[in-house]
Amino acid sequence: MTPAVRISGITKSFGNLKAIDSLSFDVPQNTIFGLLGPNGAGKTTLFSIIANFLQSDGGSIEVLGTDVRRPSELRGRMTILPQDAEFQGNVPIMEQLVFFRLLDGRSRAEAEREVMEALGKVGLEEYSRRGARVLSHGMTKRLGIAQAFLGEPEVILLDEPTAGLDPQNANQIRELVRDLQTRATIVISSHNMFEIQDLCDHVAIVDKGKLIQTGSVDEVTGSGRELDLRVSRDFTPEELARLKTVTGVLDVRTKGEKRYTVSVNYEDEGDEADANLSSLLRQVLDLGVTPRGLAAGTSLETHFLQVTGEGETGK
Repeated sequence: MTPAVRISGITKSFGNLKAIDSLSFDVPQNTIFGLLGPNGAGKTTLFSIIANFLQSDGGSIEVLGTDVRRPSELRGRMTILPQDAEFQGNVPIMEQLVFFRLLDGRSRAEAEREVMEALGKVGLEEYSRRGARVLSHGMTKRLGIAQAFLGEPEVILLDEPTAGLDPQNANQIRELVRDLQTRATIVISSHNMFEIQDLCDHVAIVDKGKLIQTGSVDEVTGSGRELDLRVSRDFTPEELARLKTVTGVLDVRTKGEKRYTVSVNYEDEGDEADANLSSLLRQVLDLGVTPRGLAAGTSLETHFLQVTGEGETGK
């Protein structure tokens, strides 16, 4: 299947600064794809090139099999929500969004119908005749998502869609993004690792303009292959040896105080895997140790910090 987005050898420099350095990866169709990287990694620059706001120095990008340097062929098929998207404060929201649809060749009646449907999905119908100045920060973010809903885009780029939002508004935006996945491929740039791990199927990690790693979230974090086990006390060497005899357990290693990494057989699935985990927990309890937590794989944030060597995540 042709990827929704294919990035091939993209380079971009600003003077002596190489923002993107021979970057290549694919975004599979019908996925929510996370673009991650520390400050200055080149994420926003890449988004701008995909959206044809900037020209690359080399390489190519195809969206839905079309070179992004032919934007007329992608009209209506791709939309973008910049991080700091702004709307006219004094112009009615309805008129602003209708204008975008008229540019895509819709009749006014079609445009107004599509705009009201989009505003309904984000709970802003009652503001359709008012200017954006009356909207809170969270409502403005929802308005940006509504713009992404307009028409039938097949690829949607969202740059930091929940930046600066309180937890309730951020969760609303995530639910809206999940709704979008039913009919589009979504590429999200975000510094929120929990958000990316919660939302995304696939990720690409970039650092200093280079690709560090790409793949499904499970592949990147090792989910399903390793378990993070936290317990009430440390195991003795004899107890660790006993745990390693549990069916499906390949190894048990000390990770920290009262914390262990359990390697499991990746080929086990479904009921068999559940039975193996139950056996492991029974063995732990039989040793007089209380399990405090059991999680699959490493967190995306932990993995990100390991592969980039950064203590700060962001744009």
